[in-house]
Amino acid sequence: MAAKKEKIKEQLKEMAVGVFESTPRQVYNYKQLAKALGDKGKEYKKYLSGILYSLAKEGILIEAYKGKFKMSPAHLEKQKQIGPFVEGVVDMKQTGKAYVITDDLLDDVRVSSNDTGYALDGDVVKVRLFPRRKNQKIEGEIIKILKRSKNRFVGVIQRTNNYAFLLPDSKSMPVDIFIAPENMNKAKEGEKVIAEIIDWSPPSKNPFGRVVEVLGQPGNNEVEMHAILAEYNLPSRFQPEVEKAADQIPVDITKKEISQRRDFRDVTTFTIDPEDAKDFDDALSVKKTDDNTWEIGVHIADVTHYVQQEGILESEARQRATSIYLVDRTIPMLPEKLSNMVCSLRPNEDKLCYSVVFTINDQARILKKWIGKTIINSNHRFNYEEVQKIIESGQGIYKEEIDVLNSMAAKIRDRRMRQGAIDFERQEVKFKLDDEGKPLEVFFKDQKEAHKLIEEFMLLANKAVAEKIGKPGGKQKPKTFVYRVHDIPNPEKLNTLATFVEKLGYKIKTDTRNNIAKSFNRLLYDTRGKGEENMIETLTIRTMAKAEYSTVNIGHYGLAFDHYTHFTSPIRRYPDMMVHRLLHAYENGSASVDKDIYEELCQHASQMERLSQIAERESVKYKQVEFMADKIGEVFDGLISGVSKWGIYVEIKENRCEGMVRLRDMADDYYFLDEENFRVIGNNTRKEYKLGSPVRIRIKRADFLKKELDFELAETE
Repeated sequence: MAAKKEKIKEQLKEMAVGVFESTPRQVYNYKQLAKALGDKGKEYKKYLSGILYSLAKEGILIEAYKGKFKMSPAHLEKQKQIGPFVEGVVDMKQTGKAYVITDDLLDDVRVSSNDTGYALDGDVVKVRLFPRRKNQKIEGEIIKILKRSKNRFVGVIQRTNNYAFLLPDSKSMPVDIFIAPENMNKAKEGEKVIAEIIDWSPPSKNPFGRVVEVLGQPGNNEVEMHAILAEYNLPSRFQPEVEKAADQIPVDITKKEISQRRDFRDVTTFTIDPEDAKDFDDALSVKKTDDNTWEIGVHIADVTHYVQQEGILESEARQRATSIYLVDRTIPMLPEKLSNMVCSLRPNEDKLCYSVVFTINDQARILKKWIGKTIINSNHRFNYEEVQKIIESGQGIYKEEIDVLNSMAAKIRDRRMRQGAIDFERQEVKFKLDDEGKPLEVFFKDQKEAHKLIEEFMLLANKAVAEKIGKPGGKQKPKTFVYRVHDIPNPEKLNTLATFVEKLGYKIKTDTRNNIAKSFNRLLYDTRGKGEENMIETLTIRTMAKAEYSTVNIGHYGLAFDHYTHFTSPIRRYPDMMVHRLLHAYENGSASVDKDIYEELCQHASQMERLSQIAERESVKYKQVEFMADKIGEVFDGLISGVSKWGIYVEIKENRCEGMVRLRDMADDYYFLDEENFRVIGNNTRKEYKLGSPVRIRIKRADFLKKELDFELAETE
């Protein structure tokens, strides 16, 4: 009996050490420790006081207050020295807690606000892991910052007596930045500025900074758009020397250059782009070769003919890596002289291209492929709406060519879907703006046949180029190349999604790749127009890996391609420029390039792409808040698009603007979150608000700084 009792005490002692090591700054008495230990702690509570004093005697704990214990600093330091450690990237929350995303572990490491040190969002850090308790999330503390992600932040100046603070716009920046009077750079109270951190060391709770640029008054369109760009360290303009280099690019095409290219100037060719586009990367040519065979050319602007590899324009394009598309403007990767004039495939002008030419039969089967340098002269500039009208009405200029392309694209797309491609058809939110950038109207753009026509032929060209290098044939080893890759879904995330959607009445089969793709497509189709549509689409996308650039070809899961790259948009994407250069070099007998150099370029391009997408979303959110700002008190129909412990998210049906009804504002009852069933329930009335349910809301508040809308429930009329 005594031996059994000692064994229980040893087990409790080991469990107690685990609790203290996993929460090293927490103070416990024996009652609190019993609660932390769960059922076993409650059952053997009588032993815990003695165990606490025993651990203190061993130097593992110290008695912080009478009867209350915490981890001994000496023991904590010892634990730091023995690890284990991981490195990762910080995902900081507004509350100050963080998650560290690491390739070494399947789950993210949770870090409490007391254990983040001086780390900020996006920093690369070293983390010491705490001993993991059963069924608990991985936790740790940040012990070293390996690389700062940024030191400049956007926010509003708040003055207090002789000093000021920058109140950051970013929700992921948990502290304000102290600005001394000599570092104000003439910034005034309430102005939006860019400030950089100049020092942050113990024991300061706040970093010290200086204002580097005054943007202006919050709420002004120019100020807010520049603030979004500055927040993500994205460029807003070109330096004079870059513009000068672009201006010196010769426009004329020499006879010698033309003689070295395949001439398509007499073949029917046109571009199809958005109505407001100015940079035309791609054109399609159509030529009938016999009764049931067509020659379809995908012609891409030959940007690398003009942008020399070691010049300032190349360096600028490499650094930017992508054009950025905010609601009211485009920040191009290349100066306007190149992007809108020299390289742009404008109608009735001779233009140099890199082309993929397919010989295709009426069943959209590819009989032959040719890839090489060309010269074209586009006959017509279409926008998507014009082509869609021709498809629907059967009338218009180049009707026969458009019918052929549309018919082939539909067959190619159908085949691709049967092979396991996933059909994400997101509705684009667009704004009609006045001259000062104020949103007057919200409207939506759906993908119709005209968009799909272009998409399929661009996919076809990208695939053909990737296969040209990635499948050299025979015993040849593929040379280093830039691929657009998309990994298979994480099995754990896939099972979580399947469980989630099942509770909403949907099913996902996860047994084979083809069944997963079919299930995803069915799920996305079945949820269109419903309250849960956005949430399910977002969760489905999160379940899948992110598409990125890499020299390691793992295929593209979402498109169901074994080989895929980006070749078709070199005016606006640097990876496409890399692909053009590599393709041309290899076709002329070049040896394989250094893989490590190109992998680093791929990682940079992927990161810049992510930042530009975030900036684009931020600009949309800002315009949605601005659009609703003069509608305070108005009532709208909406659908519940999400639930949380703070409130219910509602998306307004007519304009897709989303806001939150906070639980504290639902005064008719005390509501709590039923997370498992995606609803909030009234404690007394049992009234429920469930994901996907229709509700009527009233606009309560529009917060420009946080880019958030607050709603309140309106009585059904």
